Amino acid sequence: MAEPAAVPASGLRLHTYAWEDAHVVQCSGRLTAEHSEALKTHVRSVIPTTKRVILDLKETDRMDSSGLGAIVAVYISARKRNCELLLVNYNKSIKDLLGLTNLLSVFEACGQTGTRIP
Repeated sequence: MAEPAAVPASGLRLHTYAWEDAHVVQCSGRLTAEHSEALKTHVRSVIPTTKRVILDLKETDRMDSSGLGAIVAVYISARKRNCELLLVNYNKSIKDLLGLTNLLSVFEACGQTGTRIP
């Protein structure tokens, strides 16, 4: 199976690779209004090829409400296709944003599954 290539976008880089039973999408840079559509398009293209998508936000240094909306949109798309969406390695500011919007409980459970990305 061919995996989607990295998506070039000014300020946001997406790299996807297969890992165990999932596809990992590494997000690097800023997940803001100007880049949220790129994330949605990319992750939605991955969903049909797997039952599990892991968004690795380790190198995501900033996320605004549009970025949060993009994550919620791909979460809904994944659920509709019986695909699990996990968020891992998010920083304190992203955790705070998830908490402010009462979404932390939805995504924190994901982080507690013990998923470790090499």
